Amino acid sequence: MESDQIKDIICKELDEHKAVDITVLNVRHLTVMTDYFIICTARSVKQVKALAEFVEDNLEEECDLKPIHSDGVGENKWCVLDYGEVIVHIFNDETRMFYCLEKLWSDGGNIEKYQPKE
Repeated sequence: MESDQIKDIICKELDEHKAVDITVLNVRHLTVMTDYFIICTARSVKQVKALAEFVEDNLEEECDLKPIHSDGVGENKWCVLDYGEVIVHIFNDETRMFYCLEKLWSDGGNIEKYQPKE
């Protein structure tokens, strides 16, 4: 499965489960470790874990994909799901502002706000 397809499935899943400010960073020209970072905000600490579980369950069911690595899920402030070509970061609001990954990885026009397809 192509990284663009994985990215689209993850963004749709996050949107359907009420993630806020879903942002996609195309970093394939900045690093060899991944093609995309998907960053979103959860409205509560419980939602951080729930969103991670929804993404994991959906990708496993629909695409037979499991994360290569995941971290932070039990902390409920931030978690990361690494699918190789796509890395998902789910933050609570405070933690997202602290790390500000969009600033660290921005390179001109590589930032895209997710808009659901009609």
